[in-house]
Amino acid sequence: MSLANIDFPIMDEVEKMILREAGFTVHYPKSHIVFSAGDFADRVFLIESGYVKIYRLSPDGRRVTVGSIRSPGEMMGLAETLWGGERTCFAGTINNVSLVIIRKNKFEEVLAQHSALALKVARLLGARMREAEGIIHEMVCWQAPGRLALMLLKMGDRCGVEERSGIKIDLQLTHEELANMVGTSRQTVTSLLNTFKTEKSIEYKGRGTMVLNPDKLSKWIT
Repeated sequence: MSLANIDFPIMDEVEKMILREAGFTVHYPKSHIVFSAGDFADRVFLIESGYVKIYRLSPDGRRVTVGSIRSPGEMMGLAETLWGGERTCFAGTINNVSLVIIRKNKFEEVLAQHSALALKVARLLGARMREAEGIIHEMVCWQAPGRLALMLLKMGDRCGVEERSGIKIDLQLTHEELANMVGTSRQTVTSLLNTFKTEKSIEYKGRGTMVLNPDKLSKWIT
C-alpha cells in the first residue's frame, strides 16, 4: 500500500501574475466562510496565503470535511464554477487567508488565452477526483486510527514545517475539526491522539502538533 500524497498542481509565479491581473485580492480572517452551499458558482479563487477547508453539513449539523486542505498556490471553487449551477460545499478559512478572486467569464478568457494554465487546471481537477476516490476507499476500508494517522501524515507533508525533532503542523485544528475530517467522534480523536502521544509518534508543541515518528504512525494504517 502506498502512502504517497497526491501531487496537487500549484500555480507558478507567472501563472499567479496572470490570475492577479484577471481578478482582485481579498483578505479574510480565521474561521471566515468564503462561500457556502447554495451560492451560485460564478467565481474561482487562488490562495495566496493561508489554508482553507472544504466541507459539507451533515443532517445533524456537523461540518464534514470533504477533500484535503487547500494550500497556498492552489486554486479552489473550480469544478462547480466551470460546470455552472449552485455550490454544494462550504469553504472556510483555517487561519488568516489572502485570496485572488476571478469571476467566471474572466477566468474562461484566461484559460482560452493561456493553454498551459488551462492544462494545469485540468490536471488539478483530475487530482481532486483521484483524491475523492481515495477518501471513499479510506472511509470504507480503514478504521478510525488509520484514517487519523493518515490525515496527520498528509497534513505534515502538505502543511508542515520540518524542524530538528520532527514535522510541525501549526494549523491549530480542534479535535472536533479533526474528527470531522476523518469521519469519527471528537472523543475518539482525543483518545487516539493521546495514544499517538504515549507511543511518541506525536507531541504537542505550542498550539500545534509535531509528528515525531512517521513510521510509527504509518503502522496504524491497515
